[in-house]
Amino acid sequence: MKGYGFPREVVAYAVWAYHRFALSTVDVEDLLAVRGVVVSRGTVREWVNRFGRHFADCIKRDRPAAADKWHLDEVVVPINGAKMWLWRAVDGNGDALDILVQPRRNAKAARRFLRQLFARFGRPRVIITDKLRSYIKPIRQLVPEAGHRAHKGINNRIAGPHRPTRKREKLMGLFKSPWQAQRFLAAHDQINTVFRPRRYQLSTISYRHARADAFGLWKDYAAEMTA
Repeated sequence: MKGYGFPREVVAYAVWAYHRFALSTVDVEDLLAVRGVVVSRGTVREWVNRFGRHFADCIKRDRPAAADKWHLDEVVVPINGAKMWLWRAVDGNGDALDILVQPRRNAKAARRFLRQLFARFGRPRVIITDKLRSYIKPIRQLVPEAGHRAHKGINNRIAGPHRPTRKREKLMGLFKSPWQAQRFLAAHDQINTVFRPRRYQLSTISYRHARADAFGLWKDYAAEMTA
């Protein structure tokens, strides 16, 4: 690929391997080395940072319309000794909608996240949250027609997407800045939506078809990459 000295297939493979598995940049460097491609971990990091967003944007562009039931949640993400909050939304199918890293867990932060979601996906029929009271007023003001269910037990749908975040957090030695966490997780969630279908719900044949479709999409998106 012009400007990078390697075919786009190599760059796309590095980005895919890094996001699909709990790998470090050194791990990806070794995977490429065994295939005869010699690059540094710094080059792998540059590819991941530069093109992870490209693939995430392509996935968002082509994804089907979101289901009309959304699950919202927020978890602590320690960054440089400070407590930050990762706000995440998934739809009723368990597909990632969006994330937002913010320093607060109040109504202002909830309103900001909701507006970001509405701008991209429209208005849902139902919003399910935990019992955080900060959601109540923004939901009433911004989407009064939607049903709001605040209950810890029925918001388990979103627990799954939090686990890969914790794994990557440990592998990366915690995030270094809110910007880094936002950039990485925004791409990571979208890529995992494509490559991690709910396998327990699929037959072996269906899963293989879904995997083949995902690889086909990735190849198409790689063809759109520009330096």
